[in-house]
Amino acid sequence: MDFAEEDVMLVQESDEEENSDLSDSELQEAFAKGLLKAGMNVLVEKPKKSVNNVEGLKQCLADFRKDLPWVERLDLTNLPAEDPLSKVEGKVPNVTNGEVNADDDFQREMFFYRQAQATALQALPLLNKNGISTKRPDDYFAEMAKSDQHMQKIRKRLISKQTILEKSEKAKKLREQRKFGKKVQIEVIQKRQKEKKAMMNAVKKYQKGMTDKLDFLDGDQKMGKESTQGSKKALNKKGPNAKRKFKDQKFGFGGKKSGKKWNTKESHNDVSSFRAKVANAKGGKGGKKGKVGKNKRPGKSVRKKMKSRS
Repeated sequence: MDFAEEDVMLVQESDEEENSDLSDSELQEAFAKGLLKAGMNVLVEKPKKSVNNVEGLKQCLADFRKDLPWVERLDLTNLPAEDPLSKVEGKVPNVTNGEVNADDDFQREMFFYRQAQATALQALPLLNKNGISTKRPDDYFAEMAKSDQHMQKIRKRLISKQTILEKSEKAKKLREQRKFGKKVQIEVIQKRQKEKKAMMNAVKKYQKGMTDKLDFLDGDQKMGKESTQGSKKALNKKGPNAKRKFKDQKFGFGGKKSGKKWNTKESHNDVSSFRAKVANAKGGKGGKKGKVGKNKRPGKSVRKKMKSRS
């Protein structure tokens, strides 16, 4: 019997395949002839029928409902509490009546607040009546939501972030200090180059004879502050020291040096300082010029003979 049923099933499947092949071939021929076009076959969804089975819903609700005591359910349904301010002023707000404007955010939130307040006032006596404590004991330590290890990780992370921020701030300050120091250093170098250039120009002018001042040798001391200038003025008022006076007397005050010993008409005619005895060297033997009244030292050969004789 099993083999016969299998043969019947195979025959039915082969018939279905042949019918599907024929349908495909027919569709292909119709498409080739242009009888089929896009948009001709449209799937139409049937509208869903909504069923409101009230009796079935009530039966399901009765199955779900369980007659448990209030301590197990802890459910309360009540209106919001009265507002003492409005009660004193004699106004009866719509919130107490349960009429709330849904578009008014403040009124809606106040309704939730007053409703929670009324629920708490009604629930506390019921909890105390059933022996349920509503206050936390003094020695109560609740378990934290996060473990100590996790908090230690968070603390380390915060400390690492703080240290990174401090390092970045310190590096930023160092960069600014380096920029400022580099700027000052560049200014100092430029000032030195400028002073050197001015000194070289002054030396060239002095070498060419364009000036006879040697103030550039003082360098930075000459271009000092007002205090140094004041001290120099004080020295000028007192006058030069003894060393300066001696050098001025010995070497003069500068100016032209060449041709200083040349004769002029007046010096040529002036013979007041002429001494005839000194000029003619009178008083010496043989009229020879030279040293008079001193023994002449014998020569080297004579001194050797004298030594050999002795």
